[in-house]
Amino acid sequence: MPDTAALPDEVYADDEIRSVLRECRTIAMVGASANWNRPSFFAMKYLQEKGYRVIPVNPKEEAAGSEILGEKAVAGLKDIDVPVDMVDCFRNSDAIPPIADEAIGIGAKVLWLQLGVRHDEAAAKARAAGLTVIQNRCPKIEYGRLSGEIGWMGVNTGVISSRRNRRV
Repeated sequence: MPDTAALPDEVYADDEIRSVLRECRTIAMVGASANWNRPSFFAMKYLQEKGYRVIPVNPKEEAAGSEILGEKAVAGLKDIDVPVDMVDCFRNSDAIPPIADEAIGIGAKVLWLQLGVRHDEAAAKARAAGLTVIQNRCPKIEYGRLSGEIGWMGVNTGVISSRRNRRV
């Protein structure tokens, strides 16, 4: 995994994000919801359709014995019995430090904080432990943007262009 050290305005190189999305196959989604109209549900479904195994981490769902999109919910990262490549966090910024500690503890490679989620101290601790950290981004959106899928919907991703490259 590349060492992703975000600039203050959270600019990540496309190659770094591509590498993370290519190398990660198992994702623990902290804050996954069984509610079909929640963003975490959409993201989980999309990522599963792209071939990722997404394990929902949600104590409320686990206590109810729930499955979300065919995967049994677990209460915490330590309850997952397979290696996890990425921890994707659908929690508020204040909840991130203990999640980062758990991600380090289970040997995850990536800590990914969703849109609107940022915790610089937890990110620094995770980076120091060898994790790649991406903040304030969504892997579903990044996958769609980098694969060109979003471009088909009229969004200018800057990835595919009919313009000829001109040297400056």
